[in-house]
Amino acid sequence: MVKSSIDQILEGECVEVMKSLPDASVDLVFADPPYNLQLGGDLHRPDNSKVDAVDNDWDQIGGFDDYDLFTWQWMEQARRVLKPNGAIWVIGSYHNIFRVGGILQDAGFWVLNDIIWRKTNPMPNFKGTRFTNAHETLIWAAKTKDGRPTFNYAAMKALNDGVQMRSDWSLPICSGGERLKGDDGKKAHPTQKPESLLHRVLLSTTNPGDVVLDPFFGTGTTGAAAKRLGRHYIGIERDAEYLKVARARLAEIQPASRDAMCVTQSPRAQTRIPFGTLVERGMVKPGDTLYCPKGRHTARVRADGSIIAGERSGSIHQVGAQIQSAPSCNGWTYWHIRTKQGLAPIDVMRAEVRATLEN
Repeated sequence: MVKSSIDQILEGECVEVMKSLPDASVDLVFADPPYNLQLGGDLHRPDNSKVDAVDNDWDQIGGFDDYDLFTWQWMEQARRVLKPNGAIWVIGSYHNIFRVGGILQDAGFWVLNDIIWRKTNPMPNFKGTRFTNAHETLIWAAKTKDGRPTFNYAAMKALNDGVQMRSDWSLPICSGGERLKGDDGKKAHPTQKPESLLHRVLLSTTNPGDVVLDPFFGTGTTGAAAKRLGRHYIGIERDAEYLKVARARLAEIQPASRDAMCVTQSPRAQTRIPFGTLVERGMVKPGDTLYCPKGRHTARVRADGSIIAGERSGSIHQVGAQIQSAPSCNGWTYWHIRTKQGLAPIDVMRAEVRATLEN
């Protein structure tokens, strides 16, 4: 079932449709469930114009008990379809996120982060009775405590100009040309999320080819971001108008090239290459001399990939640390080999080997 569902929007109630998906078949769930706002009466701006608030039937779940039951039902199915190292994102406002977070933990998920989406252009509080509600909260959680979900740390750091990405994200709400319109010219969905938000979510916690499930698909922002980034999506939506808009939107999107979808990888995520591989491939030969960056210390390569410097012997990391009287050493960047252009770090050759294995 999951193969025929990939890159498709499945029409129906989210819980019933999820029941048709196999166990452990998706890599990530992004859920933007109803917030159950239950607004009391119409809301007007200072000029007496009416605010187009969220008063749709799909957002009216009922009291707390009804909402909790609904949350348990879809969340249990979401956890079932996730792979062992899968993860979930849930977004909400103060109306629902605390109840959702408690149920998330009770259901067995392991919270990794809560993210504050700080809206750079929030809607004012027109009544002047409360603080302007300028943020929403996202919870990122692993399927299990011992799970190892994807986290592209280095890519997030690159996205943030080389600075570690924080848990408060300043992004604008969906507006202008990004806001989808229906046939009547009005906004197609009252709570359409900006694609920039989903871009960051998917870039950070999925890889190209992963399957992302959105059980509250709406007008397809998750699918749009997934398709652009080379991820697969499964959307679930019951509203015929939202389905129409989402399908038209997704049909116009062209995925980026394979090269463009590659991101900066953390060292831990890259294919491990032992120094001995360079020796086996003849890139470095037994008896070759390795040099420290300034050429003051040398070591000889041995047939098994170990090196020897005087009475010291061991791995490139161990000998490098001993020579410097340091607790540790990255031998890949410390040791160099002489080339026609001068000394070059052996890490350059490791990159060459890694490229042949990953292509």
